[in-house]
Amino acid sequence: METSVAKSPRELVRAIGRWSLVALVVNSIIGSGVFGLPSVVAALIGRASIWAVLAAGAAMSIIMGCFAEVASRFQKAGGPYLYARVAFGRFMGIQTAWMLWLGQVAAPAANANLFVIYLGEFFPHARDPLPRAVILTALIGILAFINVRGVRAGAQVSNLFTAAKLIPLSAVIVLGVLVLARQHWQMVMAPVTAGDSQWMKAVLLLVFSYGGFETALAPMSEAKDPRRDAPFALFAAVILCTSIYALIQWVVVGVLPDAAHSARPLADVARIALGPVGAALVAVGALISFYGYLSAKILAMPRVLFALAEEGDFPASFAAVHARFQTPYLSILAFAGLVWIFSLIGEFKWNVTLSAVARLLYYGVGCAALPVLRRKQPEGAMFRLPGGDLLATVGIIICLILVTRVDFGQSLIVAATILLALLNWALVARRPQLN
Repeated sequence: METSVAKSPRELVRAIGRWSLVALVVNSIIGSGVFGLPSVVAALIGRASIWAVLAAGAAMSIIMGCFAEVASRFQKAGGPYLYARVAFGRFMGIQTAWMLWLGQVAAPAANANLFVIYLGEFFPHARDPLPRAVILTALIGILAFINVRGVRAGAQVSNLFTAAKLIPLSAVIVLGVLVLARQHWQMVMAPVTAGDSQWMKAVLLLVFSYGGFETALAPMSEAKDPRRDAPFALFAAVILCTSIYALIQWVVVGVLPDAAHSARPLADVARIALGPVGAALVAVGALISFYGYLSAKILAMPRVLFALAEEGDFPASFAAVHARFQTPYLSILAFAGLVWIFSLIGEFKWNVTLSAVARLLYYGVGCAALPVLRRKQPEGAMFRLPGGDLLATVGIIICLILVTRVDFGQSLIVAATILLALLNWALVARRPQLN
């Protein structure tokens, strides 16, 4: 297998267009949460959960707005790692990269586990140890193979899964509206009296369902016009995802008389509308959504490791670009291997907790980078966020509030990741910076 080592991002192929980038952001956000959280937040605050969805979307829009301006300053691979490195230096850049990797390895691993769980509806032995290992290996291996073969193929797969996952979600919304029309728009769910703490918990849970957008900011060396397209993609995606989440929540609390205790609320809405066939179709849609989410991560996240190597912060071999396919194949295989390991050793909740903790840390760093980069690069942004300094402060506060509510059951792994990042920095601190 012939290879070359990348000396600049020009050796990669700029094949991701504006709408493919929008699809990648959406695919990176919509994963497992939309299939389970509607019943969880309904249990907390009942019919008012629709407003909680909108409030969480507004909170996440602030963080995404900060990232939109920061991203509009860069056209190289790396995403949050690159932003932190330029704003705060090599040490913070490497710490951010390791947190980013922890969060974005754990999240797709969680979705891979959920894929196996839902597959159990059609194949009862899917969760047995040997079949589970075979299924996880096939899921991740196929996507790794596709992405090594070329970024265009990886982007096309992501586009396909984005469209495929939006179809069943849209179908649930339409079916829910039809059921509500038959009920003369009368919500059947009993009202729930909610206090401030329940509201806060509901919003915090929902904010996590909007996360993952940062994945799409990693492969900017392969985007056609990254400085213009990244802000557009982030805002288009948050509008689309907020609309979908709010409509889904509306039909769930409107159609289901006991939404709070529904294990699979979207399937139950479809069952009321179409019977068992509807529930089965939603289960298939869930499988598509989980696998699509996984495809987005394996397309984008290896570019962070590639960027680390390209900047001289990691062994140069990880910046290797395949001579024929022009992809960072070693970084792709390394990321896919880690997702596979986390999928095998960890269950869904374990991986979600890891992802949540890591995500909040680098979201805060990304928001903090906005005012710093405004001073370092006054004319460098293609997009300028109105009231950016104030909104960056609000974004940091949101992250701080959220991190105090997270279960730190896996704090040892987070601490180990920080120590590994520190060791990484110590090993490269005296090396000249390549870029």
